[in-house]
Amino acid sequence: MHKILEIDPYLMPFAGDIDLRMERYLTKRAELVPDGGSLSDFANGHEYFGFHRTESGWVYREWAPGADQMFVMGDMNGWNNRSLPMHRLAGGVFEIVFPEACQPFDGCYVKTVVVKNGVDLIRIPAYARRVVQNEFGGWCAQVTDYHPYNWTAKPFKMPETPYIYECHVGMAQEEGKVGTYREFADKILPRIKAQGYNVIQMMAVMEHPYYGSFGYQVSSFFAPCSRFGTAEDLKYLIDKAHSMRIAVLLDLIHSHAIKNEYEGLNNFDGTPYQYFHDGARGHHPAWDTKLFNYGKNEVLHFLLSNLKYWLTEFNFDGFRFDGVTSMLYMDHGLGVGFTDYGKYFSMNTDLESITYLQLANELIREVKPCALTIAEDMSAMPGMCLPIEFGGIGFDYRLAMGEPDFWIKQTKLLDQDWNMWSLWHELTTRRPGEKYVGYAESHDQALVGDKTLVFRLMDKEMYQGMSKFLNEPNLTVDRGIALIKLIRLATVTLGGEAYLNFMGNEFGHPEWIDFPREGNGWSYHYCRRQWHLVDDTTLRYHEIGDFDRAVIALTKAKKLLGKGPARALFIDDMKKVLVYERGGVVFAINFHPTDSYEDYSVTVPTSGAYRALLSTDDRHFGGQGRIDTDYVYLTNKANNRSFKIYLPARTAVALGRVRKS
Repeated sequence: MHKILEIDPYLMPFAGDIDLRMERYLTKRAELVPDGGSLSDFANGHEYFGFHRTESGWVYREWAPGADQMFVMGDMNGWNNRSLPMHRLAGGVFEIVFPEACQPFDGCYVKTVVVKNGVDLIRIPAYARRVVQNEFGGWCAQVTDYHPYNWTAKPFKMPETPYIYECHVGMAQEEGKVGTYREFADKILPRIKAQGYNVIQMMAVMEHPYYGSFGYQVSSFFAPCSRFGTAEDLKYLIDKAHSMRIAVLLDLIHSHAIKNEYEGLNNFDGTPYQYFHDGARGHHPAWDTKLFNYGKNEVLHFLLSNLKYWLTEFNFDGFRFDGVTSMLYMDHGLGVGFTDYGKYFSMNTDLESITYLQLANELIREVKPCALTIAEDMSAMPGMCLPIEFGGIGFDYRLAMGEPDFWIKQTKLLDQDWNMWSLWHELTTRRPGEKYVGYAESHDQALVGDKTLVFRLMDKEMYQGMSKFLNEPNLTVDRGIALIKLIRLATVTLGGEAYLNFMGNEFGHPEWIDFPREGNGWSYHYCRRQWHLVDDTTLRYHEIGDFDRAVIALTKAKKLLGKGPARALFIDDMKKVLVYERGGVVFAINFHPTDSYEDYSVTVPTSGAYRALLSTDDRHFGGQGRIDTDYVYLTNKANNRSFKIYLPARTAVALGRVRKS
């Protein structure tokens, strides 16, 4: 019996489905490495395909089984589409060993010509390591000679508790422009380090033609985004992050690909089914993108090699897998309410995708044992974050995707209608034995058409009400700052075993993100980060940022997120008070909009002397300073390990034991 069934006995009726999951995984693994070898030995497509310099010159190979003929054109042959034919090898592979007179060179622009049924199809090499827009029109591959990077950072262990900073290099700068890898490394990494985050999750790194896709419609899977700089520049960023003891995750898009034929893989060899499913199964109805055929070994070779490439060539520390829910189900989970276990095990489940995810996690651990993997799955598929040998899929963490949706719903209610039991349930419910990344909001909530939590709470009042020197207090802003602190504190301490924040949200960055487009006059005004707001001590943004830093520092110091689930000590929905303990720290949160409690009784798990370790009402965080952080609260057996505290409206306090009774 698989251990997953012991961990979650409710899965017992579906033991056959777990058996099938594991059978499919083991069968496919044996197909890929029939002699029981390692997946790492299999996943070397990037070392064979694409452009490579050898002792005798350059060689280029491509897998294109549907092509009738293939040619290469570029700077080296005056863009002649017939002078450099490729030769067909076994297995649908084409190869050219370039003659001495037409050797490519470092920086040379190239394109591939696929001939299908007498028609020339112009393509970008599938394994291209650099793809740019140039004067020859549109996108073009650029040959890059290999030069080993001199990594300078000392090796370090992945943080036990990830505090993840989700970031986009292009929009990270204050100026209205596309930022670069080196600018991010030099200007933004120090901010992230100072804030206390120990992992960055890099969006939009894999090359994509449309900037406004946020990087989620990938065209060239082996090419780092050229808008931000070169491969060397990206390595510089990662090396500098490692020198700061910051791990780097790649936001990985293997769930789908751009449908563009010229820039991407669609119809690469003249057939729609080379990399993707044919017909309706190969098209995502909501995203208008192409869907990989994970049952085809050549596709697995491409994708697994892609994982190994990013880990070995760029020294990434792991991946956040995008769109996992879409991969898991034939209907991509669209409009489905996953209300019972039967929804996870049926004809709707895509077992080929599950097998790929298991193989991917195994390969990643083989290549980099300390690597971290995170699944973006809103369906809560059982076993997603359990080891493969347990019958699981092998991820380390899953995103707690219901949490930001919950907070958005709360902001649409009257403050007095916030339900403490619902809050507790949403932030503490887990799949047995699995770890979650808690978060109040990510980039999804920051896009144009949506609103960040701060903007939902304050809206237009942020434009005039964030000054610390107003003639009269702005009650909307006061409310927003008070509530965002409570939301962040509850989410960090209850929402998971790791925490994630999107770039700028730590200080309440105003407004939304709107990429340059025709509709906004190609403006970068909303596609940047206004760091001057948090740096200006006359504005209240720094109060939110300082509180975010303090919460991370406290939970790190106490190692709270690694000490098991929180325990509810008292939930009082009438008074809107939530009291709980995690890792020896007691948290008391009063969500009530108007009622303060002078003598609120708090019962703690262990007798002793307690003191406030953190108060949202601290003046430094924009509060009124009503909590005395020097006062010591005493318990004894006579008062049943309880003491009374002052708990003002919209305030939270973290209490730690400073000595025994």
